Amino acid sequence: MYQRILVPVDGSPTSQRGLAEAIALARSGGGRVRLLHVVDELSFALSADAFAAYGGDMLSLLREGGEQILAQARAQVEAAGVAAETVLRDSFAGRVGDLVVAEATAWPADLIVIGTHGRRGVSRLFMGSDAEQILRVAPVPVLLVRAQTPADAG
Repeated sequence: MYQRILVPVDGSPTSQRGLAEAIALARSGGGRVRLLHVVDELSFALSADAFAAYGGDMLSLLREGGEQILAQARAQVEAAGVAAETVLRDSFAGRVGDLVVAEATAWPADLIVIGTHGRRGVSRLFMGSDAEQILRVAPVPVLLVRAQTPADAG
């Protein structure tokens, strides 16, 4: 079974689905989870424009938000009886996917579990796909957990 499971988290419902699957895998196999949050330059650019009137250091606010996301995810993992650790990274030196793969290599992970929107067509073209990039270059297996669809909810 997978003993070292890397889970990128961003606080979204899709990310939560990936985290829940990682917790189940870790519990069943006696594994541990490393939670990774990446403060990416796109989020920084978008929030800097949106919150420019507030002043202050936007990057610090994004990092604080990332720490909160990691703390909440860690609490969820530990409440399930699984060992967890957290890592916060900035993507100014590269793409989010590259940082996830680098973390998986350095730790070293046995598995990466990612929540994904499963976008297709034009939306994937414009939004890009960190999950797809990770899937293509990861040195370990990658489990993609799809976002909940309206059919799933009903």
